[in-house]
Parts: sequence; structure tokens; C-alpha cells
Amino acid sequence: MGMTMTQKILAAHAGLPEVSAGQLIEADLDLVLGNDITSPVAIHEMEKMKTEGVFHQDKIALVMDHFVPNKDIKSAEHVKEVREFACKHCISNFYDVGEMGIEHALLPEKGLVVAGDAVIGADSHTCTYGALGAFSTGVGSTDMAAGMATGKAWFKVPSAMKFNLIGKPAPFISGKDIILYIIGQIGVDGALYQSMEFVGEGVSYLSMDDRFTIANMAIEAGGKNGIFPVDDKALAYIKEHSGREPKVYEADPDAEYTAEITIDLSKLRPTVSFPHLPENTKPVEEAKEIEIDQVVIGSCTNGRISDLEIAAKILEGKKVRKGLRVIIIPATQQIYLEAMEKGYLRTFVEAGAVVSTPTCGPCLGGYMGILASGEKCVSTTNRNFVGRMGAVDSEIYLASPAVAAASALTGHITDPAEV
Repeated sequence: MGMTMTQKILAAHAGLPEVSAGQLIEADLDLVLGNDITSPVAIHEMEKMKTEGVFHQDKIALVMDHFVPNKDIKSAEHVKEVREFACKHCISNFYDVGEMGIEHALLPEKGLVVAGDAVIGADSHTCTYGALGAFSTGVGSTDMAAGMATGKAWFKVPSAMKFNLIGKPAPFISGKDIILYIIGQIGVDGALYQSMEFVGEGVSYLSMDDRFTIANMAIEAGGKNGIFPVDDKALAYIKEHSGREPKVYEADPDAEYTAEITIDLSKLRPTVSFPHLPENTKPVEEAKEIEIDQVVIGSCTNGRISDLEIAAKILEGKKVRKGLRVIIIPATQQIYLEAMEKGYLRTFVEAGAVVSTPTCGPCLGGYMGILASGEKCVSTTNRNFVGRMGAVDSEIYLASPAVAAASALTGHITDPAEV
């Protein structure tokens, strides 16, 4: 029986000629990732192991992004602990204030992940790097600790679902609309512990930013990882950002899938996920006239330059609705600079929005945009669970940057084609 892309990567990293779904393996790791919330726990666990040090100082990335710049004493103490650990072990990829970014946008930008890699991260959205043709998945802090110490991790080889993307997306249809539509179709556990493989001629119409967004939210369908084939766009991105040589794997023609789903991108509408699960999706026309109090454009899902570009085009020369709070968060320092050079930041400020330093911030209810009781927010983030962004009776509507920006102008959820 043939293997999927993910299975081939895992077989290579386990030193095996082949693997099959359900098989338990120990695999070598190319990168271990942690942030300011999960790394302190991993550091404590690693200390219990009484190891001499880390397996490789260049293959660990510690990114301070969730509560950075620190919002309180506790978050400052967490970062201090990680900072001291990074210094002690000479961790080359430690990113703090001034050179930080939201981890899942920063690592590809820094060229730390390439096609064919096996990556674990103590953050559920580590699956983002599947856009580059890597196997990447979120783990707990204990697994992160073991990974930092040994450079290895245990996996149960996942089965896979194939998503065949056909057709060309219409204007304003982005990767966010595509993945929200998919999650709405299969549910938040529809791909539970499975690899979500995105293939088909429709992939050629997707930018790398679109692919990062789709792979990022594979976890919201329960997926172990999301992964794309390595085409010319992916190779060009890797060449631009990394000096490492990618390893390209392709699924075998006789690879086995638990399901194959075809999605015609040309028929998709801007999609909104209603509270309180990402699967609760509806086309934008069914969300119209829902009044909102806040808009957030950013996060590891949609804080990249193309996201800011579409928002700036919609907001240019206009004003956000009076009384509405609009928060823009570039995902990395480099994206911030590029947005500044292109005039996007001026556009946002003149429109009445605020622009933040790169941070996860409001996405997980951290800071810089906490919702009060009964408030509603349109957000380009990835989760809309009860209390995710503040009060337990607040509401989060997940949407693309285009929908979010259009809604910022009207004060209610709005089709971007109508502004």
C-alpha cells in the first residue's frame, strides 16, 4: 500500500522504508518550538530529566509572542525564565521584544522550516508549516521538553483525508474562507488525528499566505496536521527565506485516504463562523446586520502582509464606524515594516484604527482587545470558543480580513463586495 505525504515524511524521519496508519514510531526532529506560555512548563519538565543540555542549539525556537510585550508580572516572570534558559543553552533562535513576531508567521519568514521537515511545537497551530510541505504538529509541553532534550518524538502515524480543490476563487475569497467552509462541512472533529492533505488544480490559485492560513486551522477540524504539495510557489518561498535544501515528498498514487472531498473554489462565498465553534459557519449574507463592537485583524492565522493589504485597500480614504474599536496587528516586525513602507499603517491610523506591535494579544483573551460582557467582535483569528476573547457572554465571529475590514466601516458584519 502506498503512503501519503505525511507518512513518507514520518517514515524518513523514523529511518523506516515505510509506515502505515496507526503505527507507533520514534522520529527525529528538525525543529522544536515553544512560546512564552508553554516553554516554562517544558523547561521545568526538562529539569526533571536531569539532562546535560539541549539536543541542538540551532534546532530549537523559542518565540515570545502570547503576552509580549509583557502585560503583567506573571508574564514578565515567564519570559525571564525562558530568556535565561535560552542564554544558558545558547539557543540561537530566541525571539524577544524588538525581533519577535507571532511564532507561526515568524518561523517560515526566518527560514527555519522547509519542505520535508518534521516539526513539533508546544502550540496547537504548529500545523501551519504544512503549507511548505513539512510535517508539523502541536504537542504538549512534556513532549516539547523531551524533544528539546533528545531531538526525537513518538508519533502514532495518522491516516489521511484528501481535499481536492478545483476552480478559481472569486474576488475576496481567501484561504480563510476556504478553511472555514471546510470546517463547516466536516465539523471540529471531522479530521480527528488525521492528516489533511490539500491537493488539486485549485491550489495553484492560492498564495503562500492562503496556504499558511488553511494549514494553520487544520487543528480546528481536529486534524493532526495539514499539508500542501510542494509546487513552484512553495519552492520560491523557501528559496527566498531559507538557505536550507528542501526535501520534496509526494503522495503515492495508491495512497489510502479515509475520505476524499472535492471543493469547487469558484462557488465559495465569503464565510463567517458564528459563536461558539469554528464549525458554525454561514455565508456572509446570512450574517449581515449583526452589529459589532470590535474588529481584530491579525494573529498567526491572518496577520500577514496580504491580509493587511486587502484590509488597507478596503479602508483607504474611509473612516471606521464611530464607536467601533478596530485593532490591526502585523504578525512580525518584518511585516510591520513592509506595511509601513507601503503606507498601510497610515491608512489604518487615518481610518481610525489602532496598530499594535506583533503579538497574539486578543486572540486568546490575553490583552489589547478584551471583550466586555455582551460585546461582539469580528476577528480574523482562529477560535471563537466561549470566553475566548474576554467575557463568557461575549461573541466572536471568525472571518477573513476582507470581511473584517468591510465590517469595520459599517459597524455590522458586511460583504466586502458591498463597500
